[in-house]
Amino acid sequence: MDLLAAFIDLVLHLDTHLMAMVQDYGVWVYAILFMIIFAETGLVFAPFLPGDSLLFVAGALCGLDALQLHWLIPLLILAAFSGDNTNYWVGRLIGMRLFIRLEGKFLKREHLDKTHAFYEKHGGKTIIFARFMPVIRTFAPFVAGIGLMRYRLFVLYSALGSVAWIGSLTLAGYFFGNFPVVKNNLTLIILGVILISFIPAMIEFIRHRRRSV
Repeated sequence: MDLLAAFIDLVLHLDTHLMAMVQDYGVWVYAILFMIIFAETGLVFAPFLPGDSLLFVAGALCGLDALQLHWLIPLLILAAFSGDNTNYWVGRLIGMRLFIRLEGKFLKREHLDKTHAFYEKHGGKTIIFARFMPVIRTFAPFVAGIGLMRYRLFVLYSALGSVAWIGSLTLAGYFFGNFPVVKNNLTLIILGVILISFIPAMIEFIRHRRRSV
């Protein structure tokens, strides 16, 4: 319970904690941010890590000159792209081995074929749009690997998605994060960013439920 409370406090007061990290660790905070973004996009067991809100707050700190935007954006784009690709290959190599072991017991070949067909047809936009949806962005590249999405296409859309995700949210924080109305209500802004991030997934879930009725 204490761990959950600490995590919630971290998420809701990211600006305070991130500023403290800058003061305590100096330039090493870039490495910490790199690892958080890499883990959130590259490790299937870490979808709970802050992503959208972290980028917004980091951008706001760039506006205060606590961090340097020209270092932060390229570094985090690299982190997101590397995480995506790591996740893809984990899905393609380990996920496929797991599928072969479980085939016939829990999984069917037709499910894999459908996943492959889906990513061949919609994989590009899925990889890009998933960037802006918490949890889903962690699993989308993993599933793309299992579904054997062509790697050449995956790399292209992963790069585009990484640039769009990191660039848009970091620059939004840089330009708007230090407006008095935003700065004085940053906790509400962070909550808003988190909720807005889940809206596309909720809409797709509702559409799926309606189609299945």
